[in-house]
Amino acid sequence: MMGARIAVIGAGHVGLVMAAGLAELGHDVTAVDVNDALIVGLRKARVPFHEAGLVKLVEQGLGSGRLHFTSAYDEAIPEADFIFLAVDTPPTLAGAADLRNIRNATRSIAGTLNGKAPIIINKSTSPIGTGETIETLLWRALGDHHPRPRLASNPEFLRQGRAVHDFFNPDRIVVGARNEADARAVADLYAGLGGTRIFTDLRTAEMIKYVANSFLATRISFANEVARLCEGLGVDVEQVIEGIALDPRIGGHFFQAGVGFGGSCLPKDVAALRYLGQTYGIATPVLSAVQEVNQTQRTSAVRKLREALGTLEGRSIAVWGVTFKGGTEDVRESPAVEIIGLLMNEGAEIRAYDPAFPDGAPLRVREALHETALDAVRGADALAILTDWDEFATVPLAEVSRLMRGNVLFDGRNILSREDAEERGFNYVGVGRGRTVADLRPRPLAVA
Repeated sequence: MMGARIAVIGAGHVGLVMAAGLAELGHDVTAVDVNDALIVGLRKARVPFHEAGLVKLVEQGLGSGRLHFTSAYDEAIPEADFIFLAVDTPPTLAGAADLRNIRNATRSIAGTLNGKAPIIINKSTSPIGTGETIETLLWRALGDHHPRPRLASNPEFLRQGRAVHDFFNPDRIVVGARNEADARAVADLYAGLGGTRIFTDLRTAEMIKYVANSFLATRISFANEVARLCEGLGVDVEQVIEGIALDPRIGGHFFQAGVGFGGSCLPKDVAALRYLGQTYGIATPVLSAVQEVNQTQRTSAVRKLREALGTLEGRSIAVWGVTFKGGTEDVRESPAVEIIGLLMNEGAEIRAYDPAFPDGAPLRVREALHETALDAVRGADALAILTDWDEFATVPLAEVSRLMRGNVLFDGRNILSREDAEERGFNYVGVGRGRTVADLRPRPLAVA
C-alpha cells in the first residue's frame, strides 16, 4: 500500500520503535506523548533509553521527513488514517492492569477526530475486553452523529534490547478486528516484512499476547524448578536442558535456569491473566506456581551467598548487573534489584556495576554503582552475577581473582564455565549446577 498517515500515542519503548519503524517502511508517522521534555529530546534524536539500533532509526525517520513528534493530539489525530495506542499499562496492587492511560488517551483521541473514522489500533498490552472498553469510551464521547469507531488489536512481540530487530523480523503479525477488511488494512501497514499473518476477533488477539508471555514465564519457572532438583541430585541443569532442548517439540528458547524473570512484561502479564481468571471464578494454579517459583529464586540466591560466606553481615559483595536483563536500562521488576535489597537488609556492603548505569534504579543501588566490572570486585568477599550482559562473560577471571579478597562466585545466570572459575581458585556456585555424581564419587586411594 502507499504510505499511510499514522499517529502513535505514546513514545516509550514500544511506541517509539513502532513510530520509527513504520516511518522507515514509508509511512508518514507522528508520535504523540504528553511528556514535553521527551518530545523536545526526540526531535533531536535523543532517545532516553537503551535500545540497539533505535537512535539510528529515529535519525533516519527525522531525516526523511516522515517521522514527527508532538505533545499535542490535535497536531496528529485529525489527519491520521490509523491511530496506534502504545501507552503504559502498569500493574495495580491486586495484579490487574491499570487502564487509566488508555482511558485518558482514548478520550483525547475522541476530542480531536473532527468527524473522521480512522482505524484505532490498541498496541498496549491490556486485558481481554479492552478493545470493547475503548469502543464504549469513544461512543460516549463522540455521540450518535459521528461515524462508528473502527477498532483493532495488534499486540506487540518486541523484546527489550532487540525491539528494532524484532520489528523488522516478525515471526507473526496478529490483528484482531470487527471485520476482516479492517484487520487486513492494519496488516498491510507492515507490507514488506515477513511473518505469518493471523486475523482474529478483538478478544482473541488480546488473549494471544497474554498467553504468549505467560507461557514464556512458565518455561523459565519450570527450568528453575528443574534446577532445584538438579542441585539436590548432583546433576548439571545446563546439560539436562541441552539434552531436552534438541527435541523440536521443546526447544531451548526461554528455557534457562537463573534468578528468575523480571521486566515490564512477563511479571505483570502473568499477574493480569491470573487476576482475569479470578474475576471469572476460574482457578489458574499453573500461573500461581509460576509466580511462586519466580519469587523463590530471589531468596534462593541470597541463601546461597549466605551459606557460602557464613554470614552476610559486614561482607563486601560485588554485583554484576542491575537491570532485569542484558541489553536494556530497564530495572522494572528486576530480580537483581530485589536481590541487592535483600543482601543490604542482611548487612552486606554492595559494590555494583551495570553497563547501562540505570537511572531508574533505587537510590541506594545507584549509590553502590562503580565505573567498571573490575572496580566493583576490588576487595570483595564474593561476586554475584545477576544480569546476563555479554560483557560479563569476557572479563578475565584471573584479574577478578587477583582483585577480590574472597573467592565466592555466585553465577546467577549460568554464563560462566564452572571449570574455568574453579581453575582460578573460585568457589563457584551456579543455579542448578551441582556437581555430577561422577564428580562427587570418592577417588581411589593411592597404592604405596
